Parts: sequence; structure tokens; C-alpha cells
Amino acid sequence: MSKFERAVAGRGPRTRRAVVARLAAALAAVTAAAAVGAALPGLQASAATGTVTGYAAVNGGTTGGAGGQTVRATTGTAIHQALCNRASSSTPITIQVEGTINHGNTAKVSGGSCNTAAGVIELKQISNVTIVGVGGGAVFDQLGIHIREASNIIIQNVTVRNVKKSGSPTSNGGDAIGMESDVRNVWVDHVTLEASGGESEGFDGLFDMKDNVQYVTLSYSTLRNSGRGGLIGSSESDRSNGYVTFHHNLYENIDSRTPLLRGGIAHIYNNHYVSLHESGINSRAGARAKVENNYFEDSKDVLGTFYTSEAGYWQVAGNIFDNVTWSSPGSENNPAGPNVQSNTSVSVPYSYGLDPASCVPDVVRRTAGAGKGLQVSNGSCTPQSPTASPTSSPTSSPTSNPTTTPTTSPGGTNLSIGAGSDGSSKASGTSYGNVRDGDLSTYWSPSGSTGDISIKWGSATTVSRVVIREASGSSGAIGSWQLLNAGTGAVLKSGSGAGTITFTATSLTKITFRITGASGTPKVAEFETYAS
Repeated sequence: MSKFERAVAGRGPRTRRAVVARLAAALAAVTAAAAVGAALPGLQASAATGTVTGYAAVNGGTTGGAGGQTVRATTGTAIHQALCNRASSSTPITIQVEGTINHGNTAKVSGGSCNTAAGVIELKQISNVTIVGVGGGAVFDQLGIHIREASNIIIQNVTVRNVKKSGSPTSNGGDAIGMESDVRNVWVDHVTLEASGGESEGFDGLFDMKDNVQYVTLSYSTLRNSGRGGLIGSSESDRSNGYVTFHHNLYENIDSRTPLLRGGIAHIYNNHYVSLHESGINSRAGARAKVENNYFEDSKDVLGTFYTSEAGYWQVAGNIFDNVTWSSPGSENNPAGPNVQSNTSVSVPYSYGLDPASCVPDVVRRTAGAGKGLQVSNGSCTPQSPTASPTSSPTSSPTSNPTTTPTTSPGGTNLSIGAGSDGSSKASGTSYGNVRDGDLSTYWSPSGSTGDISIKWGSATTVSRVVIREASGSSGAIGSWQLLNAGTGAVLKSGSGAGTITFTATSLTKITFRITGASGTPKVAEFETYAS
């Protein structure tokens, strides 16, 4: 009996029956698709659709091949040819894929704009590429996608299955999608990644990142029937990876690594975890994970530090634990439960909408994976069609800079005058009240390079516009920031630099300007608030 089979057998009767039924159904679907040489029910689409949310939306954003040529490919060799026929390795291109991509139709192609290899889809030393499944769908069968020394990549609406690192045939080190060596800004969306067992059956990770991979989002995807979901960092010393967002994904029938985090920061929200047999989110080696509004079901040790003495950390909120069991703590085992509490704080530099955890199983079931019509949640538990396509300069990026600092006050009453203020630790000689006194010669500074400053009222006040003014001589010191509804923790807007910030009118009693990055000592002379 394999490790994977033992894991299934070791569950309780209710869970074991559910896992076996799901695995049988999944394998039956794979077999049927293979028998007719077809993919899962597909999407009629011409390019990547929707707007990226999460860390892939920052650091300049992720737009893939937007604005470039669109080509159709039905073989792996044709995908490589499309990459190699570009004018340069950075010329934008969208590759629409339909049919089954396998070892038999994936050969190495040479050219000045590519660096490909047989038996794997190689996105190496390139940028500005979209690969999207269209028509009847796209299946990468026993053949993985390798992203190396690359940036601005989108992979959408495809299935990658049964990639092996041992046995025959092998591809991509056994990873369905693997990223390594100086990779930036990758958005993987509405994909299905699946195996048929664990390491002893020849399979490795479904979604791996190592050796300096940053600014990645995995969204609306299904990962199932595998020993390993994925990792960030190949060893305890590989801590150069991070800034990864996982949202609205289904992890089902997996032993561990959903994901495994070694160093770095991950934001994990609105995911559905079902039948995790050994462990789930494994934060270790100094990693920090923000874990909120997820639904964990019929699983073991879904969050904590496991198999190492090098601790990781987590901030938790709004999660549901349904029939979750926890092991006892040990020298190399620190489960977060059964009384799950935060042991760190994690700030993220972008806006996002949270579904209540109670509806996550339903909304993820209806949206996650390839062939689901690229449906997304509207933030209120209802799937809807995406509303926009990526462009070369995303207009909806939550990190867009505010307008230039005005030289005169905007119209309307500055609601900060006469209000209260507080914040995090302030530098010597500064005051919270200096940000609401109308005097540009006085200011508040945090005790370090980052911190919070807030305006507060005794009763609910509607605000839709904020002006942040820096003190004379400190212009440009404020870097990245978040504007928060302090009462709910909701991010109203994110961006960088001082100036005017507009957002949807919100009724609140306290609003916080959180500086998360700076090029010098931030000096906030005025924190003005307006109703319109």
C-alpha cells in the first residue's frame, strides 16, 4: 500500500468514503478525457480575461501578453514556435491553446527570443506572455509548465495533470507548474492541477516556487489528488521567495503543503480545503501568512509549523474549521489549533474583497478550476462573469499612485479639523494632533520608517476623499501605504506616495493611514478628510 493510499485508509469512515469517492470520480473523468483525446468542457475565449488581485497586481502589475499578437496552438511544439517567432524575448504575445499537449507533440524549438526544451513547456528567460485555454479546453497531459528567469506571465483556463519526477514519462521535476530562479509577476488563474498519488507513485508538487520567486497570485484554481500541494522555498535556507496570494482555490485530497512556506509572506484567503491528510498550510523558517475567511473541512493539522524546529507565523481571522483534527505539539510540530490564534501581524499592499467563510465551499465549487467560464466571486458569495481584461497599463490596479499633492485645499469641509487622532508609536518631538491642526509646519512621524496615523470621530462620519500632505523638505519619503476603515479592518485603498486619495464613500468612526514602506523618515503634516 502506498503512502497516499495509507493516508486515505487512515481517515475516519465518513472522510474515507468521501475521499475515495472524490478520487474515483476524478480519475474516471481523467480516463474518459484521455480516451477521447479531449479536454474538460472549455471556454470560448480569445485572450486572458479578468483582473488580477493580490501580489501579482503590485510591482508594476501582471498583464501577460496584452497588447501583442494572438496565436493559436494545438501542440506543445506550436507553443514553443510561437515564443520563438517573436521579435524579441519580451515582445508581448497571447497563445490560445486548445487540445491535449503531451510528450509526443512537444519538441524543443530554437530561436533568438526563446529558450525551450522537449517534454516540458518552457517559459525561460522571457517576459510578457499569456497562455490561455480556449474552445474545447486545454490539457497538459503528463507534461508540466516550467517558468524560469521570467516575468509578467499569465496562465489561465488550462488543466495540467499527472506530471512525474520518476517513472515514465518524466517532466518538469514532477511539478505541474514550477517557478524558479528570479521570477517576477506571475498570475495563474482558473487552472486545474492534479495528480494520481504521492511521491512514491512518482509525483511531486502541483505549484512550486523556489530560488527568488516573488509577486505571484494563484486564484480560482483546483489542486487535487496529490501528495504535495506546493511550496514556497526549496529548503530552510531558500528564503528569497514570497509575496504570494492564494484566493478562491480548492485544495482536495492532498497529503500536505497547501502550501509549505519557507520565509516570505503569503496571503491566503477564501480557499476551500477538503481532506488534507497530514498537514495543510505549513508556515516555517520565518514565513508569515495572513490566513482569513477560509473553510477547512474533514482535515488534519490545517495550519501550523510542521516537520521543523524553525518556526513560522500566522495571522488568522474569519476561518471555519469543520471536522478538523489536531496533533499534539512537539519539538518539530507546532499545530495552530485547536484554539487557533494569531502570533504575528501581516499587512498587504492591495485592496481585495472577502467572501464570508460560510459561503466559500459553494462559491469555490462554482468558480474554481478550468472550464468554469472564468467565473469569479463578486465579494458577496455570488459568481459572476469577469468584467475586464488585463491591459498594458492596468487601470484598476489597487496600487496606482494618487494624484499630485495639491497646493490648495479641495472644496468642502476638512472633517479632520475638530476630530481626534491617534496612531502607532510616534517619533520624539512629534504629535498625533499635528496632522489635523491645519499647520503645515508641524507634523507626525512614526518611531521608525513605517506606522499608522488615524483620524477619529465620536459618531459615524461619511468620508470619500483623503489628502495626505508631507512636511516641507520631506516630499517623496512616503512610499507604499494602505487606507483602512479602522472599525472593520477593510482596506479602502492602497497605493504609494502622498497626495489625494479617493475611494467609495464609507461611513466610519475612525480612518487609518498605514505607511508600509518609505524611502526616508515619513513626515505627515496634514491628514485631511472630506465627504466628497
